Amino acid sequence: MASQQNTVKLQLVRSPIGTKESHRATVRGLGLRKVNSVSELQDTPAVRGMINKISYLVKVL
Repeated sequence: MASQQNTVKLQLVRSPIGTKESHRATVRGLGLRKVNSVSELQDTPAVRGMINKISYLVKVL
């Protein structure tokens, strides 16, 4: 049961250029590099908070 973790898939849909430095750091922290890059992460409260912070830059798949 512990081996099957819930995951969330994210896609960067807007460029972080021109956004706050902390938002750019959050994008990198989520493993996103270029626009349209996709990252699959564990669904934890910390990751949810990061997604919420940069919700205008990403799309949840």
